[in-house]
Amino acid sequence: MFFLKDLPTQDMLQGYAARFPAMDPSTVEDALKLLRRASLLLRDLEGYFAARGLSQTRFLILILLDRDPGVHGLSATAIADKLDISKPIVSNTLKALAGEGLLDITENPEDRRARWVTLTTKGRKRLRALLPGYFAVIQDFMAAGD
Repeated sequence: MFFLKDLPTQDMLQGYAARFPAMDPSTVEDALKLLRRASLLLRDLEGYFAARGLSQTRFLILILLDRDPGVHGLSATAIADKLDISKPIVSNTLKALAGEGLLDITENPEDRRARWVTLTTKGRKRLRALLPGYFAVIQDFMAAGD
């Protein structure tokens, strides 16, 4: 995350541009502002999830398993790939979610070495209960602007 509260001034960026000619001060300034805003939104979302006993990773796994009605489960490897996080983190998170009754982890019918992960009815209900607040956090953040 990018939590630099005081972004560089235009003068500072111009000074760097003088030393590093390939740097475009305007582009760098836009990127830093974008990073700052995205980090603030992530902070708000993490607070929302934490208040509900979840992490962003847990939420993302739930929504990933729910978002495509034509897909009735994923392998742990596919989840790790789609979320771009390590397999050990995914494995531990899947075990925790299964322990809470939010996921089923079964033998993959296509590959007996792999596990098949699906949402339980309880998992779908939990996700459905989270989504209105999740979307409200995003909506409120975007409405607030800079």
